[in-house]
Amino acid sequence: MQPTTMSAATGVYLSAKKAPLEVRSAVYTPPGDDEIVIRNVAVAVNPLDWFKRDSGDIAFKWIKYPFIMGSDTAGEVVEVGAKVKRFSVGDRVLGHAVGMDERSNKSSEGAFQTYTILRQNVTSHIPDFISFEQACVLPLGLSTAASGLFMKNYLSLQPPSNQRKHTGETILIWGGSTSVGCNAIQLARHAGYEVFTTASTKNHHLLLKIGATKVFDYNSPTVIQDITQAFTGKNAAGALAIGNGSTNACIDVLSHCKGRKFVAQASADLPPGGFPTNSLGWIPFGLSMLSSVARTTWKSKASGIEVKFIWGSDPAWNEVGGMIYEGFLPQALSQATYIPAPEPIVLAGWDKVDEGLNLNRQGVSARKVVIRVGN
Repeated sequence: MQPTTMSAATGVYLSAKKAPLEVRSAVYTPPGDDEIVIRNVAVAVNPLDWFKRDSGDIAFKWIKYPFIMGSDTAGEVVEVGAKVKRFSVGDRVLGHAVGMDERSNKSSEGAFQTYTILRQNVTSHIPDFISFEQACVLPLGLSTAASGLFMKNYLSLQPPSNQRKHTGETILIWGGSTSVGCNAIQLARHAGYEVFTTASTKNHHLLLKIGATKVFDYNSPTVIQDITQAFTGKNAAGALAIGNGSTNACIDVLSHCKGRKFVAQASADLPPGGFPTNSLGWIPFGLSMLSSVARTTWKSKASGIEVKFIWGSDPAWNEVGGMIYEGFLPQALSQATYIPAPEPIVLAGWDKVDEGLNLNRQGVSARKVVIRVGN
């Protein structure tokens, strides 16, 4: 299929800082040697999308306007690069679009448009029994979880496999019902680790279903003591922290456990009020953020526990991309041993992307906002 046939393409643009998204025509871009182009059928939204939209140039400051954001996508391959062997035109795939990463910084690699360039090392086939809406909940959460769990300078767990035997170690995943958490639980289980996780009580059944050994209510006033007690006699493989307050909670637990003293941090602590609504609010907002970081840094050093922030698109530039998207995920999905989770909340049409960002910002529990954009 030639680019000249792709004239009816749509993109959802961030045209200026702190501006609503705009739907307008987009330019088709052909793939590089190790890339493919897909026609998107479903895309998902993530906190980093509204974080960029609402914070202006505080986040992703290298991005120049107008820009097409979006990380999670699923659709059909329409063109492949010269060196691509794994994929053919017509294949059903999911992929992590990495256009917002500074190492790419290209709208052509953003998910919020009709045709997106994907790097083949962060793209996976999906079986026919998994819908595009289900599949697109995975990529960014999957990549983020895999970065914290398997990268050499993070937790460096052994790779996941459908035949992996138990290692005898236990990992703590704080915030298990999030997109990152649902992926981390399954990846850690497939890598041979026992999983302790946290969630509100209404989501415990889901997390046990996808592989957690024990689920603790993070609203309980005794949750730290309860998890610490559960670690008695066990060797900790470290922790993955997701959500406000999660890093400090993981430090509290690991400080009383034997084993790996490392927290892979997947999210920053935002003040309860969120982003300021006027220019005068940015100074106290910034001071609050700096104070939070300082408290966590002091606490980690005092406890002898290393904390390191995860950059979720790293697998596109290292060995973890191939490990997960080529070596593990296609077979795990086809054998139904890996479940796309959390469940999607589906909106329809490119004009719903801004609404989807707002819905995600308000907070969703054990769900992910998805936009259906094709057939």
